[in-house]
Amino acid sequence: MRPNRYPDNAWAAILLAVPFGGLVIFYLWPLLRTVLLSFSEGTAFTGYTITGFENWRQLFENGDDVWRALLNTLVYAAIVLLGVPIAMVIAALLHQRGLGGRSFYRTLYFVPVVTMPVAVAMVWRYIYNGDFGLLNEVLDAVGGPTRAWVADPDTALYAVAVVGIWMALGTNLIILAAGLESVPPSLEEAAMLDGAGPVRRFFSVTVPLLTPSIFLVSVLSVIGSLQMFDLLFIMLGRTNPALADSRTIVYLFYEEAFVRNDRPLGAVIALVTLVVTLAVTAVQFRLQRRWVTYA
Repeated sequence: MRPNRYPDNAWAAILLAVPFGGLVIFYLWPLLRTVLLSFSEGTAFTGYTITGFENWRQLFENGDDVWRALLNTLVYAAIVLLGVPIAMVIAALLHQRGLGGRSFYRTLYFVPVVTMPVAVAMVWRYIYNGDFGLLNEVLDAVGGPTRAWVADPDTALYAVAVVGIWMALGTNLIILAAGLESVPPSLEEAAMLDGAGPVRRFFSVTVPLLTPSIFLVSVLSVIGSLQMFDLLFIMLGRTNPALADSRTIVYLFYEEAFVRNDRPLGAVIALVTLVVTLAVTAVQFRLQRRWVTYA
């Protein structure tokens, strides 16, 4: 056998250099660059100069659009969280013994997850169309009210949130279904012998043991919701009259950084988004101590 020319520590350093290098190049350096850009002024052509907290002062002194966008983002995240109990119910129904085609139904629910968001947004934009949309056709047939769902400031954000729930349903369903597989059947059988019905067994036995999966799904749903941009961009469009009352914080970042070409102010908005995401996630982790049960 040939002698080993490199000690074990050297091989460990070589193997760790690749992922660590990717972390520095694609995550840490862009983050540092964004922080520096938020304290600068200028353009990519003229160069940037450090101006201190001027961009931050401008954001918070004239920040009506920012606060409205942030509120819209939090409202959207709260609505999308309603998809978690929906996914719980569907996962419990698919978990019933003797149900045929279980894999087919799970695959069917997962299709929106692997579908391009642009394609999903285009389909739902047609469904919501105020003139010839499928939703209005159905409502008109049953005598219900019709409206331009994504052009009305009162309904545009909620209409997009429904699509967000639908798209996240597959991921939530798979995670919760995996959590249901870990629930010991003996506990449900014991509850059945004690006279507990299906609903009582679900809320008293299944849900407490499923709380780690529910917590994971909730965190992922909130983080994804705070970064929502593509659905809003495609379904509403830049000339939509409801855009000003429906845009999210990431959409506002896009407008400032790429439409108005104000990269420093866009960097400030990006950092605000990061801080809000970290704060909301920290609150979720803090609150999970009160309701999550780890068996």
